[in-house]
Amino acid sequence: MSEALIPETPEAVLEDAADQADEEEPIKQRKNGLYPGVSDELAESMKSGWADTELHGLQPIAQAAHTAARRAALSARFPGERLVVPAGNLKTRSNDTEYPFRASVEYAYLTGSLTEDGVLVLEPAADGHKATIYLLPRSDRENGEFWLSGQGELWVGRRHSLTEAEQLYGIPASDVRELPDRLREATGPVRVVRGYDAGIEAALTDKVTAERDAELRVFLSEARLVKDEFEAGELQKAVDSTVRGFEDVVRVLDRAEATSERYIEGTFFLRARVEGNDIGYGSICAAGPHACTLHWVRNDGPVRSGDLLLLDAGVETHTLYTADVTRTLPVNGTYSEIQKKIYDAVYEAQEAGIAAVQPGAKYRDFHDAAQRVLAEKLVEWGLVEGPVERVLELGLQRRWTLHGTGHMLGMDVHDCAAARTESYVDATLEPGMCLTVEPGLYFQADDLTVPEEYRGIGVRIEDDILVTEGGNRNLSAGLPRRSDEVEAWMAAITA
Repeated sequence: MSEALIPETPEAVLEDAADQADEEEPIKQRKNGLYPGVSDELAESMKSGWADTELHGLQPIAQAAHTAARRAALSARFPGERLVVPAGNLKTRSNDTEYPFRASVEYAYLTGSLTEDGVLVLEPAADGHKATIYLLPRSDRENGEFWLSGQGELWVGRRHSLTEAEQLYGIPASDVRELPDRLREATGPVRVVRGYDAGIEAALTDKVTAERDAELRVFLSEARLVKDEFEAGELQKAVDSTVRGFEDVVRVLDRAEATSERYIEGTFFLRARVEGNDIGYGSICAAGPHACTLHWVRNDGPVRSGDLLLLDAGVETHTLYTADVTRTLPVNGTYSEIQKKIYDAVYEAQEAGIAAVQPGAKYRDFHDAAQRVLAEKLVEWGLVEGPVERVLELGLQRRWTLHGTGHMLGMDVHDCAAARTESYVDATLEPGMCLTVEPGLYFQADDLTVPEEYRGIGVRIEDDILVTEGGNRNLSAGLPRRSDEVEAWMAAITA
């Protein structure tokens, strides 16, 4: 990685910068940089001789009509109030390197923009609200920012001009650097989505309340409970790429055996980056007893023939919709007798859970259906004393089932998390909702309450289920689930 210049700006360049904005800070010098400064002649040379790269006639992004409808619903919910939704800022990974940026879900949902430092503002108007998207404009060539700043375009790449942004997102665009002053001068009620942009929050510190801001976040979370046509399509894209990522992993299990779980992680990551934006969450590549650790993301353990691999992973699309799929695969391609016994029990539980996902059903029904099957198996196997109703009432099965059977899915892997309980887990399923169904059984390696042959075996099967008018659609049906079908699928891939 090359070292950004960021030298002390010469006096002539500082004067140019001062002409543009009195409060603009000088471009900082990197300590221990190899160049002590910039000559006036070089600074002048860098100002000119560049072609006009403005893009013209850009088409709106695919979801522009949908984001407009979402903003209209938001406007109707909070009439007469200024609404501020930031994208967020870059976060430092170490010293002067940053994590890859991911826009806040609320901002991306309402705009389709994915760039850092952006802010959507809805200002009250006679007929609802006027929306403005505040963004950083193209890097300044007059003051040298485009090549001297570590975030200048010659270092991190071209960004859209404000005019280009207006064409793409269908929203009037302004310079975000002017926004803090405008917000400080604002009057009337204001709400902001907190936690993403400290500078924007500071500008509003005397105008907002935690309670009112929480109401805004809750509304935007609940707005995502029912997916529109565009969102359902993006989720299917995410799942389809994820299916291919699982196939990639099966093809290289022999190489993973020669190395570690990291080979599996890297293999799936390649698919996610080639076909999508990223992975939707840290991939769980848990081989052997690591499968009993629910969020095993260290992925540094051995992969051994005869063990199971619990792979929980999802590709995130370029529009930030993520899949969330789990398969528990025999590393050598064939389940042992005890592995198959446990796997088939989880499969039966998942079948019951998926069947319970229907419009008009209670959200909790799929969880209850799957847990009942698992409780019945645990009683049948003599691992817990029945009857089943007693086990379920006391939650005794949870020693081995551990987690809930699913969650909403969308732009977050655990989507709509800020929704009210009555709108989520206590609600009724509607067409357009998308959720995971993912029962599991986990017998810890040190669990002395189960026979030794069970210990160290963890099984989870997870699919992404879209509620439809007539029932449901398994978006991840492209991956086999039944144990004999999994074995045949693996054999065909590795043949």
